Amino acid sequence: MTTTEVENFPGFPDGITGPDLMDKMRKQAERWGAELHQEDVEFIDVKSRPFVIRSSDREVKSHSVIIATGATAKRLRLPREEEFWSRGISACAICDGASPLYKGQVLAVVGGGDTATEEAIYLTKYACHVHLLVRRDQLRASKAMQDRVLNNPNITVHFNTEAVDVVGNTKGQMSGIQLRRIDTGEEKVLEVKGLFYGIGHTPNSQLLQGQIELDSSGYILVDEGTAKTSVDGVFAAGDVQDHEWRQAVTAAGSGCIAALSVERYLVSNDLLVEFHQPVREEKKKEIEGKDVEMGFDITHTKHKGQYALRKLYHGSPRLILVLYTSPTCGPCRTLKPILNKVSS
Repeated sequence: MTTTEVENFPGFPDGITGPDLMDKMRKQAERWGAELHQEDVEFIDVKSRPFVIRSSDREVKSHSVIIATGATAKRLRLPREEEFWSRGISACAICDGASPLYKGQVLAVVGGGDTATEEAIYLTKYACHVHLLVRRDQLRASKAMQDRVLNNPNITVHFNTEAVDVVGNTKGQMSGIQLRRIDTGEEKVLEVKGLFYGIGHTPNSQLLQGQIELDSSGYILVDEGTAKTSVDGVFAAGDVQDHEWRQAVTAAGSGCIAALSVERYLVSNDLLVEFHQPVREEKKKEIEGKDVEMGFDITHTKHKGQYALRKLYHGSPRLILVLYTSPTCGPCRTLKPILNKVSS
């Protein structure tokens, strides 16, 4: 949802934004009867039967559950990090490296392990040069990866160096990184157009600690080639069980495996309950005011566009709720239907 551009999902030759892809998946799921609730899950109990899942709004009991809570990229928490997130700063070179924003530019990667070195090498396909920023005096990556990085003329490694902040230009674009030498304390600005974090991810499995088997990093352990966890009836999909690939398409594939596994589990344990979709009446479309002078009616409850806003602002005594959303803003997609309900 937070990925700006998705270029490698099958069926979208021109790419698609993360929010648009999520909207299409949501509509497809709802078409087949799925009930979607935007809530924060606060408690999960998979030791008792049936399982208990409690959110801020409800408690649900189920015979099976799919854990698809994902993994959160570790961040540096730079002062201006939020300002340039997805607009110069990214935690996934494979996801965003091919974006026009970074193509042919000078880029930087933070980290000294296999993840960072792999991302630095990958970015050389698109960037004119890559700087690898390493806090220690040596790389932690495998010897093979170290050799590939150190022998690549398009990669410069900066040891004993940490990023302090991001620098922007007058146009609001990222223009560089403020660096600090750990051994001397010397600071300088390195001119780059993009900064990629290669410092790992944290799987969102905290609610299941002590209930199912996790690896040393907190990723849910599943049987190879399946979505089965150490608890019967509990399945895992997506990045919460994938510490290697973390792609939208691999997450979707594992989600399919998990869904089919749930169906098979419920059938084999005689727990399956048939669900029939109710016939839904088509909603009547609301009349909206036009964004032109001709046909504009100030008595309508909904309007669209700047012309209507100006007329309402100057000529209507009613309170005005202005809904502005950006097509590439993930949180906007979540907020828009809520505001639509309020305005209705």
